Amino acid sequence: MKTAIIHDWLVVYNGAEKVLEELLNIFPEADLFSTVEFLNDRDRHFIQNKEVKTTFIQKLPFSKGKYRAYLPLMPLAIEQLDLSSYDLIISSSHAVAKGIITGPDQIHISYVYSPIRYAWDLQHQYLKESGLERGVKSWITRYLLHKVRNWDYRTANGVDFFMSVSDFIGRRIWKAYRRESHTIYPPVDVSAFMLHEQKEDFYLTASRMVPYKKMDMIVDAFSYMPDKKLIVIGDGPDMKKIKAKAGSNVTILGYQSFGVLRNHMQRAKAFIFAAEEDFGITPLEAQACGTPVIAYGKGGSLETVRGFNERSNPTGLFFYEQSAEAIKRAIKQFEDLSFNPRDCREHSLLFSKERFRREFKQFIDEKLWEISIKKNMNNVPLEVTKQV
Repeated sequence: MKTAIIHDWLVVYNGAEKVLEELLNIFPEADLFSTVEFLNDRDRHFIQNKEVKTTFIQKLPFSKGKYRAYLPLMPLAIEQLDLSSYDLIISSSHAVAKGIITGPDQIHISYVYSPIRYAWDLQHQYLKESGLERGVKSWITRYLLHKVRNWDYRTANGVDFFMSVSDFIGRRIWKAYRRESHTIYPPVDVSAFMLHEQKEDFYLTASRMVPYKKMDMIVDAFSYMPDKKLIVIGDGPDMKKIKAKAGSNVTILGYQSFGVLRNHMQRAKAFIFAAEEDFGITPLEAQACGTPVIAYGKGGSLETVRGFNERSNPTGLFFYEQSAEAIKRAIKQFEDLSFNPRDCREHSLLFSKERFRREFKQFIDEKLWEISIKKNMNNVPLEVTKQV
C-alpha cells in the first residue's frame, strides 16, 4: 500500500519524534509530511534524510522560531496537503496532524499523544501560565482556541482508527471526540540504559524547566529537608526561579549530555517526577537503570510505575497532591521501604522499541484485514450474504 506519515511539526528530536522514528522503521517507503520542517543536520538522521513535504507556514515570516504562533493557521495549512494518492495515512498527532483530509477509500490511522492540550482541558492552565487570564489578548486567544477546538472535534470524523499513547490519553480522546482508541505505549530505548544496582545517597530529577513539570515544587520540598541531597538536571524558562529556591543541599547542573544524565540516573537512590504527563518516558529510563521512581499519582505515571502496595514487584511510590509537602511525605515513606533494582529494570523492558514495533504493526495488519473482509462481504450478492 502507498503510505504517507504526517507529523505536526519537525523542529527538534524529542519524545514524539522518537515515535516517528519507529514509524519510519516500520514503513521505510512512506512519504513524510509536516506543517514545517526546521531540523538541523545533526537531527535529520531519525527521518532517514527523507524529503519532508511542508505547508505554506514553512515560508511565513519568522516561522523557524515562532512556528507555534501560527497555530490558528495550522488547521487551514494541514488541509491544503494533498494526500489523495495514498492508500494508508498515519498521523502522528498532538496538535493538527490528524486533521488531514482523506477520502472514503483511504485508511486514516491516528496515533495521538493528546488532543490539543491547550484547546481542551488544559486551556485554563495554558492561559494562566501565558499571562493571558485577562484583557483583550486573553479574549482573542480564547476565541481562537474555541475555533481550534471546534475544528479538532469535527476532524475526528476523518479518522478511521485512533491509537493513544496511554489509557489516560484514551480517556481524553473519548472525552473530546467521543471515539474509542487502542493504547500502544510509545517506544523507550531501554537498551541505552544499563542496570546499576549500587545506589548513592542522592535523589535526582531531570526535565525541561517549564511550569507544568513542577521542578520548582520539587526543589521547594528539599528546602524542608536539608539533610537530603537533590541533583537537578535540565534547563528552560523557569531556571532562574528554580535557582533562587535552591538551598545548599540542591545541586543544579543545568543541561547535560545524555551520558551525564544516564550516569546520574544509574547512581540515584530514586528519581522524582512531579508532572501530570500523558505518558512520561523519563521515569521509564530511570527504571531501566534500576532506579525506583517517586511520582505524582495521576496521568501516565500510573501506567508506567508499579506503585508500592498496589502491585507485586513495585518499582516506585506515588504521591497524590502536587505540593512540596506531599513530596516531602513521599520521600520520608520511601526511605522506610526497599525496592529491587532488577524489578525496575524488568518492568522497563515492557516498553521497549521492539514491543512498540510489534504491537503497532499487528494493529495495522488487523485493521487492514478487517477492512478487506468487510469490502469483500459488500461485494458478495445479497442472497449469498444472507446465507452466510
